[in-house]
Amino acid sequence: MEFHGLVLLFCYVWCVIFVGICSGQLQSSQTQVLLQLQKHLEFPTQLEIWKDHREEICFISSTQVKVTCKDNFVTELTIFGDKPNNGRDFDGFAIPNQTLTQTFSLDSFVATLARLTSLKVLHLVSLGIWGPLPDTIHRLFSLEYLDLSSNFLYGSIPPKISTMFNLQTLILSDNFFNGTVPNLFNSSNTLTVLSLKHNKLKGPFPFSILSIKTLTNIDMSRNQLSGSLRDFTDMSSLEELDLRENEFDSSLPEMPKGLITLFLNRNFFSGQIPKQYGQLNSLQQLDISFNRITGTTPSELFSLPKISYLNLGSNVLSGTLENHMKCGQNLSFVDISNNKFVGALPSSLRNESENRIVKSDGNCLSGSLQHQHEVSYCAEARGKAKSYRFGVFVGVIVGILVIIVLLGLCIVFTCKWLYSKGISEQHLLNKSVQDSYTAGFSSELIANARYVSEAAKLGREDLPSCRSYSLEELMNATNNFDNSTFLGENIYGKLYKGKLESGIPVVIRCIPLSKKYSVRNFKLRLDLLAKLRHAHLVSLLGHCIDGILGERNDSKVFLVYECVSNGNFQTYLSGDSSGKIFNWSERLSVLISVAKAVHFLHTGMIPGFFKNRLKTNNILLNENSIAKLSDYGLSIISEETDASEVKGESPNSWQTKKLEDDIYSFGFILLEALVGPSMSTKREATVLNAMASFNNQDDWKQTVDPVVQATCCKESLSTVISITNKCISTEPWSRPSIEDILWNLQYATQVQRTADGDHRI
Repeated sequence: MEFHGLVLLFCYVWCVIFVGICSGQLQSSQTQVLLQLQKHLEFPTQLEIWKDHREEICFISSTQVKVTCKDNFVTELTIFGDKPNNGRDFDGFAIPNQTLTQTFSLDSFVATLARLTSLKVLHLVSLGIWGPLPDTIHRLFSLEYLDLSSNFLYGSIPPKISTMFNLQTLILSDNFFNGTVPNLFNSSNTLTVLSLKHNKLKGPFPFSILSIKTLTNIDMSRNQLSGSLRDFTDMSSLEELDLRENEFDSSLPEMPKGLITLFLNRNFFSGQIPKQYGQLNSLQQLDISFNRITGTTPSELFSLPKISYLNLGSNVLSGTLENHMKCGQNLSFVDISNNKFVGALPSSLRNESENRIVKSDGNCLSGSLQHQHEVSYCAEARGKAKSYRFGVFVGVIVGILVIIVLLGLCIVFTCKWLYSKGISEQHLLNKSVQDSYTAGFSSELIANARYVSEAAKLGREDLPSCRSYSLEELMNATNNFDNSTFLGENIYGKLYKGKLESGIPVVIRCIPLSKKYSVRNFKLRLDLLAKLRHAHLVSLLGHCIDGILGERNDSKVFLVYECVSNGNFQTYLSGDSSGKIFNWSERLSVLISVAKAVHFLHTGMIPGFFKNRLKTNNILLNENSIAKLSDYGLSIISEETDASEVKGESPNSWQTKKLEDDIYSFGFILLEALVGPSMSTKREATVLNAMASFNNQDDWKQTVDPVVQATCCKESLSTVISITNKCISTEPWSRPSIEDILWNLQYATQVQRTADGDHRI
């Protein structure tokens, strides 16, 4: 019996060990994703422990690296690097020895991360990760804990991060985010910790955060947030709120009763301390120093049962402190310095009592205290404050009266001027808002173009800034627009090649000057086009206006572009370019570049640029095979000629007026990449039949380009087929966003790279 018992015990132990090992083993695809992440991060020394233990990644950990696995999937990934964010002068470009190199792509990195579909905990700290955080971060839908602190992330916090409903902790502190905090949170979010401290965030406090009842900790300190704050009392779970070192300028808001820590110091808060603060019985630390707070101080603050740290210094607090005021037994630090307090310091706040640190310098307190002002100083200050407020009140009233009188005079003179001169140029500019889409920008947006994405900086500093050219300069560049320089014609006018006096080769487009804009309005639109600089856009180098609106019927505008002369994407799909035909990976690379360009056109500037007539022959390649989109944004200065009126375009073309949309157009670029450019010349019914065949596992092989079939893996191809079907849907509402397209293309590329790597092995 004893022998049988030992055998059973051995079998039990063996089964436990075996099951434990199996539960910790990873699927090969998950291991490949981790190794790809290691490559993206440029092989940090912290991950060298994976080098000879690829099959044991789940069992290897250190103080800096941890991978937790469950059911053959990665559930936790923790990597602490050695590239902390030490400076405040990051300008959006790679920094040697501090960030990852210029070749690092945060979009691709996030696309790879998204393949860890069971990931719940993610720490990526001090790894030199840089770039704008893409919206596709929300595809990590299982995440409960996200920490990307101490890196070099910039731009806006992606709004879709608020759709990660499983997320409980979000830490993006110590980065360079310089946009606004998205105001899209709602009560369905389960966040408990939100830390955005030490960034460069601007704008108002996102009040949608107040609806998240689960939040216990909010830290947005050391930013540039401004405006007012609302009542926080409904946030019943909130325990810690840190908004120090911002630019808030409202009165102090009321707080929930369970609050433990409150830091509002170094802002511009004004008004009095709310009496409700004296009822925060859980409060342990309160710092409202270095503000503009006035009035008397509630004595209840000093006697709160759990208060240990109280800093009211450097404000404009006044009045006397009650002599018999009691202090809480836990109160160990009090700072009331640099205010306007008068009278005697209460016995409970004297330094010799109860080993309590008390700072009271810079007041008008009596007794044996040092470094105090004369009582007259505080009284004078109060008098000055009252007279100042009265003076401000009188000044505001007088100012309002003066403004009303001036406005009345301006209205009278303006009406007379309009009557004698007709509609002004500014009126035309405002009227253009009511025109079709091409005139759909307000004067303020056109004139200011108030936001240009950081992505616009990348790779475009090698070109001169946009300027105005004379007609003589362009005639010299093109030999008087000789026929030998003529390149072709489309809906947006004629194209000529030329060379500027500086030796720079250029392409010049000649467009009839639209009669529906004033000269000023037209120039504002040209200036807006000039701001569009991106690594995957053909850059506008200058313009020339020949003629004056209304005086000649043949007035023209010339647009001067950089010359991109290595053929267009269509020729590399058909083999017309010296027999060179792009394989699947090369096609994906071009498609991703164009998607990034379209994403910039849609979101990189306010207002965005849509209806860009995307076609494969508008995608040019330079000598380094980098794809650049041409003919973009021209709808804002053109006459919007119907496509069917252009010579060489059939009325049955796939890009009809009814379906003219960048996503729809991009879908046909994807289709050409799949089946070849001949498809674009076929009628819509033929196209839809071809796409229907893609839904059948067997029939798609008869339609897809043989070059694609020979160089792609099935998962990569099916991903692109799926997003193509969505793009060319006849229902506009069902088409994906450009962000979704970009994510799918990057995912297809990652899958293809993995397949190519496995094949080489």
